[in-house]
Amino acid sequence: MSGIVASNSLDNSGVVKVIESSSGGLVFISKQTASSSSTLSFTSGIDSTYKEYLFTFTNVHPSESAHLQFQGNAAGGSGFNETMTTTMWGAFSEEDSSSANSFYASGDDQGNGTAFQSIVKSTNADNDTANSGYLRLFNPSGTTFCKHFVAFSSTNGSDESDIYFTSGYFNTTLAIDEIQFKMGSGTIDSGDFCLYGLTTWQELLLKILEDHQVL
Repeated sequence: MSGIVASNSLDNSGVVKVIESSSGGLVFISKQTASSSSTLSFTSGIDSTYKEYLFTFTNVHPSESAHLQFQGNAAGGSGFNETMTTTMWGAFSEEDSSSANSFYASGDDQGNGTAFQSIVKSTNADNDTANSGYLRLFNPSGTTFCKHFVAFSSTNGSDESDIYFTSGYFNTTLAIDEIQFKMGSGTIDSGDFCLYGLTTWQELLLKILEDHQVL
């Protein structure tokens, strides 16, 4: 079966096609565009609708050399200071091929800490420098387990290509319903941040049928 086809009118004048995949589909929720922003906060759209949420960040350019970081709020909380346990590692390759290596990012991990968590290490403020990547948050509305997340990012640092992997969990069984991004210092000069819900193809098909009044 190559895809799922649902008519969006009774006379079949229009067709919506969703390509089937085992990992389901992305449902766009919201987008924020930075413009010399000290913080970017997603304070709605993270609820029990989906078991997994995806944040993408594209061409994030800082006002000064700094780490891109994030934190969350539990339902009813404030301050973006939830307890986290995290780990981070990366690799780099110089533009002139003079050196390359992988490393554990000591100092960028936390053990039941409440600081903002880095997901990209220093991106400098050169005009042609930016970082891009994603953050995945798993079952944030569950109230049984800790809230796990993973992040992947790419940046061109000081004349080099850098890649970073971050994982960890919010050490709380309370629902996480808000996420904030910021630079470790300075502001987010520019960049797009998008929030998506991840759904199975069965759930997505039901939504299409409901939206088009088939059910």
